[in-house]
Amino acid sequence: MTELTPRRRLLSLDAYRGITMFLLIAESAMLYAALLDYFPEDTLGYQLALQFHHHPWNGLRFWDLIQPFFMFIVGVAMPFSFTKRLNRGDSYASIRGHILRRCLLLFLFGVGLHCVYAHKLVWELWNVLTQLSFTILVTFLILRWPRWSQLAISLGFLVLTEALYRMYLPEAPYIQEGNFGDWMDRLLMGKTNSGDWVAINILPTAAHTIWGAMCGWLLFSDRSDRQKVRWLLLAAGAAFVLGYGLDWLGITPIVKRIATSSFTLASGGWCLLALAFLYWLVDMKDFRRWPTTFVIVGMNPIFIYLFTQTVGHQWFVDLVHIFNDGILGVLGLSQPFLDISNGIFTLTLFWYICYWLYQHRIFIKI
Repeated sequence: MTELTPRRRLLSLDAYRGITMFLLIAESAMLYAALLDYFPEDTLGYQLALQFHHHPWNGLRFWDLIQPFFMFIVGVAMPFSFTKRLNRGDSYASIRGHILRRCLLLFLFGVGLHCVYAHKLVWELWNVLTQLSFTILVTFLILRWPRWSQLAISLGFLVLTEALYRMYLPEAPYIQEGNFGDWMDRLLMGKTNSGDWVAINILPTAAHTIWGAMCGWLLFSDRSDRQKVRWLLLAAGAAFVLGYGLDWLGITPIVKRIATSSFTLASGGWCLLALAFLYWLVDMKDFRRWPTTFVIVGMNPIFIYLFTQTVGHQWFVDLVHIFNDGILGVLGLSQPFLDISNGIFTLTLFWYICYWLYQHRIFIKI
């Protein structure tokens, strides 16, 4: 196995992770909600702000890509962390034990977050961390398989998803209510999600993490930088053709909320394209100044996600409002504008927490 050295560290992956986490904590700071309220509906600003909210059903907005980015990035990092642990003498059994413990913790964190949201004990499996616990485990189990086998497994998950939805309701498999995903949720949890999210998304979204691992092995390889970017772009093009093609031909609609195969492919294409661009810009062109702002956030991804989804969102937003509205409000600024400034100040606080941890070399891992 090739020895992993500091020279081989992917700064582009650090930037990718950091940008994704920065966007996530901006949502917890209520910045996107404030922007949507600020602009009138018939303006370009409103349409741009709308891109930071999930599409209600058939369609694809920018915000629908954040979870795929998150799960894809985890996959890209896996070959590097796996090989690093082997190089330092860890056995496969010990690495497997670590992965199992990590997946269990992610599952518990995901379920626990829904309890926090509901302010009571609930059994709900819709959180991204719950899904990530499954996709990481599956990806690890096939991490050493040949690449074509990994690709076959990932596409098999998409075919299985198609089959399950179509067999359950052949005449209208992807209706917004009453689809196969809803039936599974009632079976697993005795309820359905008011936002139409479904727990069975663990199957198709596993493809994102598997594809990420395949890209990790590619970037870890001895191929030239140009060859790596070329393969990433070719894969992105294929994913776009398949994903958008299925939607445009009326075969399978692009629906983020139930992670249809067309959505998984189309969003996977964007994951690949983003990685190719950042690898070219950061690692090949050595453009490393601006990513540092985001890298700081990405160094503690699970911590900052959990923090901003709980204490950060529930306490910091209101705390900042006290001073933001009290000081800027005397200037006669409108409440929508005050809400935007509140989101910016809250986001700055979230970022500073990440910066403080980064400065003190504190990296919270599970």
